[in-house]
Amino acid sequence: MAGHSKWANIKHRKERADSQKGKVFSRMAKEIISAVKMGGPDIKSNARLRLAIQKAKEANVPNDNIDRNIKKASSPDQADFAVVTYEIYGHGGIGLIVEAMTDNKNRTASEMRIATNKRGGTIATPGSVAFNFDRKGVIQVARAKVEEEALFQVAIMAGAEDFEVTEDAFMVTTLPTELYAIKDSLEQKGFKCEEADIEMIPKTTINCNEEAKKANLALIEWLEDLEDVNSVYHNMLLD
Repeated sequence: MAGHSKWANIKHRKERADSQKGKVFSRMAKEIISAVKMGGPDIKSNARLRLAIQKAKEANVPNDNIDRNIKKASSPDQADFAVVTYEIYGHGGIGLIVEAMTDNKNRTASEMRIATNKRGGTIATPGSVAFNFDRKGVIQVARAKVEEEALFQVAIMAGAEDFEVTEDAFMVTTLPTELYAIKDSLEQKGFKCEEADIEMIPKTTINCNEEAKKANLALIEWLEDLEDVNSVYHNMLLD
């Protein structure tokens, strides 16, 4: 299936990120604080905060931590986190998009330069890599005990753009602005959403040789280990 490689890319990124518990907790705290700063602390009226809290709970972040970060974000003394994006040319002609959330842009920029110095690659001008990707909302529903046709009908009626089947899950693609509303529609109909997030989906993928693939994976892992980095997307074909 044409979509297989893009979901494999996303799966690789999430497995890497979720293996680092401390970093996951830190990332969830930033997302909660940013959501509160943007839309306020009321969960009922702040869809972004609802999703951030759900993601935190799925990552086993204690409720006390969640409540503490909501209160912290409500304080005028708490700095907000800026979302910054870097575009990088990797090995073998692939492109990478690095999304970070930081309270110090200079520090993050320095870390990007160090990463490419250590693991290769070149920081690209804005837009030179991003045009190869589409920004989409992606909702993942586990295939177990879910009837495909029923989920498909609800998703399309709710406004989903696309619907794909992978080995383990159904993938519902939405406009970024429609992600939260469509997720709520699915859950109101009894479908449990395992993942829901804004993703950068490659329009096409590139098949690298083994040397370039290993070099790219080393670069991706270095980037994912950085404290400020939330997500690393790429258009390398993974087997």
